[in-house]
Amino acid sequence: MQTRPLGTTGPQVSALGLGCMGMSALYGEADRAESIATIHAALEAGVTLLDTGDFYAMGHNEMLIGEALRAAPAALRAQALTSVKFGALRDPDGGWSGYDGRPAAVRNFAAYSLQRLGVDHIDVYRIARLDPNVPIEETVGAIAELVEKGHVRHIGLSEVGAETIRRAAATAPIADLQIEYSLISRGIEDEVLPTTRELGIGITAYGVLSRGLISGHFTADRQLAPTDFRSMSPRFQGENLQHNLSLVEALRKIAEQKGVSVAQIAIAWVLSRGEDIVPLVGARTRERLTEALSALDVTLDDADLAAIEQAVPADAAAGDRYPAAQMSHLGTDR
Repeated sequence: MQTRPLGTTGPQVSALGLGCMGMSALYGEADRAESIATIHAALEAGVTLLDTGDFYAMGHNEMLIGEALRAAPAALRAQALTSVKFGALRDPDGGWSGYDGRPAAVRNFAAYSLQRLGVDHIDVYRIARLDPNVPIEETVGAIAELVEKGHVRHIGLSEVGAETIRRAAATAPIADLQIEYSLISRGIEDEVLPTTRELGIGITAYGVLSRGLISGHFTADRQLAPTDFRSMSPRFQGENLQHNLSLVEALRKIAEQKGVSVAQIAIAWVLSRGEDIVPLVGARTRERLTEALSALDVTLDDADLAAIEQAVPADAAAGDRYPAAQMSHLGTDR
């Protein structure tokens, strides 16, 4: 497995990370045994970075990862690096109630995550979205205290803009920024990516297949459960969906010419954006994991990249990446 640095202050990690959210929430039913088998298969293939959030199904995802780690051979368990997001407030009905970045809340969230994961430290810890009522300096400062005490190894950020990144980095060393980045979500290229590169901060890119939209496997007639995030996502609605799937078909022609899948070329494109970017793949099954890992063997030359750019130009997607109510919590461009 190839490796990449997680910024200048973070660890060396596998070139692809595993985003585990879909194993617990937001994308329909998942098979627990298959999810654990997929985590084990990822570790066996050399994947080191496991990403989660303490609010994914209200702790279920962390407990799932903890169960998988306990059942893994010691050598594989030792190589696993945990990346955890915190701060989202939930209710018993599954609703969302904002974000809490107060120092006392940071310490509280961390205590529960350590217990659910069954680890003595979290490798990268970050607030999922900026709390508008708490300066980022206070939130990052609280994580820095956890670093000093050995409960956290590295500080991360998630979905924040250039100004917030600078303020956070002036408070404590920041390993990386987790943010959506894909062929059809390229808002970070204007200000965020230049800022992280100036400051030596890595990028862990989620949504590299845009929640399956550009995986090559999503079809217009697919029925989504009401609890599936995509049933409310603007990019999966009506004419937006039809337009976006036409982009996928244009990408499919390029993939077929190279003898690879649409998902593999989409992941390979993110990998090609720089050594400081680590794509997170949200595979929920071993089959999808195998497909994603094969993207590491795909080489895109200048002609390939030009063809991809022509097929899927920047800002080509129809619809925002989140519903309007959630867009207000993002500190970044679309």
